[in-house]
Amino acid sequence: MENTNDTTGINFILLGLLNYTQTHLFFFSVVLMTFLISLMSNIFMIMLIHMDSRLCTPMYFLLSQLSLMDVILVLTVVPKMVSNYLMHIRSISPAGCGVQIFLFVTLEGGECFLLAAMAYDRYVAVCHPLRYPILMNQKLCLHMTAGSWLLGGVDGLMQAGVTLSFPYCHPREINHFFCEAPSLVRLACTDTTIFEFFMYVCCVLMLLIPVSFILASYGLILITVLRMHSAAARKKTFATCSSHLAVVGFFYGTIIFIYVRPKSYRSAAHDKVVSAFYTIFTPVLNPLIYSVRNKEVKGALRKWLEKYFQWSLQRALLA
Repeated sequence: MENTNDTTGINFILLGLLNYTQTHLFFFSVVLMTFLISLMSNIFMIMLIHMDSRLCTPMYFLLSQLSLMDVILVLTVVPKMVSNYLMHIRSISPAGCGVQIFLFVTLEGGECFLLAAMAYDRYVAVCHPLRYPILMNQKLCLHMTAGSWLLGGVDGLMQAGVTLSFPYCHPREINHFFCEAPSLVRLACTDTTIFEFFMYVCCVLMLLIPVSFILASYGLILITVLRMHSAAARKKTFATCSSHLAVVGFFYGTIIFIYVRPKSYRSAAHDKVVSAFYTIFTPVLNPLIYSVRNKEVKGALRKWLEKYFQWSLQRALLA
């Protein structure tokens, strides 16, 4: 029998993503393995960017921030989900729920604006390559990064604070595997129509502004590419931008599916599956996409592996 560990009556109950059938035990193993790979690959990507001098550019600094957001995202969601599943305990305190909402919304909003900053970086690199060091200087890069974190943090603080201010009815069962504002608001014992409307508008704006910026940047990039006479130059440009476009597609596709659909088309089961894809599987794809599609990253990785094997060989010979 499952223990909810809710002796105070104020805790929430996470119904979770998986049950205890053989099939779901297999899926749990996949989730756990994906979590570990995601954690290690993103941490390694951050270390690689900061260790290799060839990757000390604004583009890769922004990529390291994307990896940092992915690391915090999986640490926000997966450990609690795994511990609850293994210990047969589904409860989460209001404080723990508030922390999950705050971090999830902060990272989600921050990534929206960070991807827009990365699109601007690609626009400057392709359309104004000679002025790149001036237009994409270190100060501007730091300001865009700080702005992404700040805007996401403000949105996360507002959503977490307002969501937890509502009175909630019993049983406090959240039909999700982590605390998410829309799932939590459904349990409120009061009318939340106004808050849900403003939350919807806020989500649309948090998506619309960065997406407009990304589309404008790539529209200008496309115009520049079509004016190029060299096929090799066009191919190089598309290769440079393809990694970012793939990440943008994965990220905005899942976010739009979860938050921008009309309420009448929403399903808790579908939302959980898509949320699992976004919070667990997408973070492992980002470093994979950039390592496979990017020559500089592959070169830095090859250089690191050569140094590691040389060091291991020297130790073996000395031993």
